[in-house]
Amino acid sequence: AGLMAAETIAAAGHPVLLAEAMPSPARKLLMAGKSGLNLTKAEEPEAFRAAYGTPLPPALEAALRAFGPGEAMAWAEGLGQRLVIGSTGRVFPEAWKASPLLRAWLKRLAAGGVRLVLRWRWTGWDGEAHRFETPDGPRLVEAGAAVLALGGASWRRLGSDGAWAAALPGLVAPFAPANMGLAVSWSDAMARHAGAPVKAAAWSAGGILSRGEVVVSARGLEGGGLYPLSRPLREGAALRLDLFPDRSEDWLRSRLAGGDRRESLPNRLRKRLGLSGVRAALLHEWGRDGRGRLPDDLAPLLKHLPVRHDGPRPLDEAISTAGGLRFDALTDDLMLRDRPGVFAAGEMLDWEAPTGGYLLTACLATGRLAGQAAAARLARRI
Repeated sequence: AGLMAAETIAAAGHPVLLAEAMPSPARKLLMAGKSGLNLTKAEEPEAFRAAYGTPLPPALEAALRAFGPGEAMAWAEGLGQRLVIGSTGRVFPEAWKASPLLRAWLKRLAAGGVRLVLRWRWTGWDGEAHRFETPDGPRLVEAGAAVLALGGASWRRLGSDGAWAAALPGLVAPFAPANMGLAVSWSDAMARHAGAPVKAAAWSAGGILSRGEVVVSARGLEGGGLYPLSRPLREGAALRLDLFPDRSEDWLRSRLAGGDRRESLPNRLRKRLGLSGVRAALLHEWGRDGRGRLPDDLAPLLKHLPVRHDGPRPLDEAISTAGGLRFDALTDDLMLRDRPGVFAAGEMLDWEAPTGGYLLTACLATGRLAGQAAAARLARRI
């Protein structure tokens, strides 16, 4: 978001100081590139915006209307990146990483007159001047307009620690994990399944169904299959696992009926349903009663297995965060109401989105909107 704001302001003919708190810029973008850098999702704009929930804050809706999937793709191609569209519509650079795009972007920023300084951490204001901690000590910077793109509160080692919230008292909604894993207190029997993906299954909470992949880890459950369920899970909705999403209870019941009743249950499940490995282990982990027994009629349990978990993994482990600078503290062009000339963008704003290209596109879109508003304000001052 910060780089996009800087580019937008510079393109309007204004000098830009781009202050980065870390030793190198865009570390979270580079981390996203390790899984391919999902830039956006090629789908109709209305469907794309619906992924952010309703109603959308006016500023976020305006940003996404002006810079949606098509614009994000054109922007990346303008940086010399050939794109690949996957079978689900997810859009990636053909290089399947972020570093070529970032190098081209930084080169274009420098050519546009953007001055990048590293290890400058924004810590608030002294009067109207912005205060930074730098390698050379405290610095004060006065600016005709400024865009804050300070990140959320996860992955602090990449620079997003949420510490900036202390400088904006009363304006920040509490941070909460989004696109998150879950903590689970596993029995000893689950240890051998650590790292195993739960395939051919569906997860549901709060009326939302996800068929994405979830992985059993030593500490709980991780993976994209959980991310669409983050909001209802945070709000206390029960999580259910459907081990046979393409089969009915009646079909399962009929397959398990009859036969040699002396056959062990694991063998019946494996031979008649193909249930084995981690999926069978989860049935035993979460389906047994207080006496360690599974019910005689397994069909309902196979379709609606209650998932026992201990809540979200720690905030810093989440892919992104909900909460942040509230939209009611901002004008519709993302300016702080009580700080004229100061705008905000990116993950520091109070919004959340599922993975799948939505996160990156909204960061770029809000950075662009804030940059346009900052540039317009600077133009009025000339």
